[in-house]
Parts: sequence; C-alpha cells; structure tokens
Amino acid sequence: MATKSRVTAPSSPKTGHVIRDSAFGLAADLLEPVVRLTHLNWAASSVNPGLIEMLRLRNARTVNCVICKSTRYDVAHRDGTTEEKLALVDDGYQNSNLDRREKLALEFADTYLQDPDRASPDLMARLRQEFSPRQIGDMAVAIATFHAMSRCAVGLGGMPENMPVFIMSPPSA
Repeated sequence: MATKSRVTAPSSPKTGHVIRDSAFGLAADLLEPVVRLTHLNWAASSVNPGLIEMLRLRNARTVNCVICKSTRYDVAHRDGTTEEKLALVDDGYQNSNLDRREKLALEFADTYLQDPDRASPDLMARLRQEFSPRQIGDMAVAIATFHAMSRCAVGLGGMPENMPVFIMSPPSA
C-alpha cells in the first residue's frame, strides 16, 4: 500500500475539517456538495446510524481504505453500536450473530459494491420485506457516497499501512 500521496493536499490554511483539509480540498467547489451529502447520510437518513456505520465499514473493507476502516462515527456509538458488532462486518458476516436485517443490509452492500446489476429479484423482495422503499434508497445513497469517497481517498494515495481506531463526528454541512 502506498504511503506517499500521489496528490498534494491544498496549501491553504487548515480548517480542522478532515475532508476539506485533505487532498479532496483541491476541488473545494466540487467537494462542498459531497460534504453536505455525507452529512445528510447521517443526519437525515431513515436508517439508524448503527446500520449506516455497518454499511460504511463494509464498503471500507471492500475498497481497503485504511483511513475509512479506522474511523468510527460517534452517532453510531450513541446508537449502541459496539466494536464487537463492527468486527462482525468482515467476511463471514453471513454466519455471525448479526440479526437478519443487518445481514440483509450487508448483502445489499456487497451486491451494490461488486455488481449492482446482480441484485436478484429474491434479494430485492427480501429487502422490501424488511425495509421501506425510503430506507432502501437511503442505504443505496449512503453506500454510493461512502464508496465514492473511499475510492477517491485510495486513488489519491497517501494511505498509511495501518491506523488506530478513532472516533469522530460526521462532517457538518
């Protein structure tokens, strides 16, 4: 894994905002809508923050974004999400003690991330039994947002080999 950034972060003063102060800040005008969308994934979703966090981490592990894998959001912790539960999001989650809805949401994330065209009628029927159309849409937008951000982070380079887990608040709009 590359530890040298392929793109240099902006030289403007640090804002204290983890996304704006990164190489993403080079496209500041384009970044602002993404920051707002990321904020809304946490603040306006019809899906509870714990499940959003599980989807985010499933994506992080799929893309292998070290920073994303190390990040935890305080809203998910306040929702009762534990490190023990988040450890189950790894491969093999199908045989874990996660509940049916959580496993189904992760199956949806895997399908969405690997081959969205592979979403079978059976998967969609099971999703509709457990989640409202709004919740399915919110999960899809959350996965798409997290996937875009983590792919961009990995693509820009500068990923450390590993990082300790740290807790932060979602970006404010």
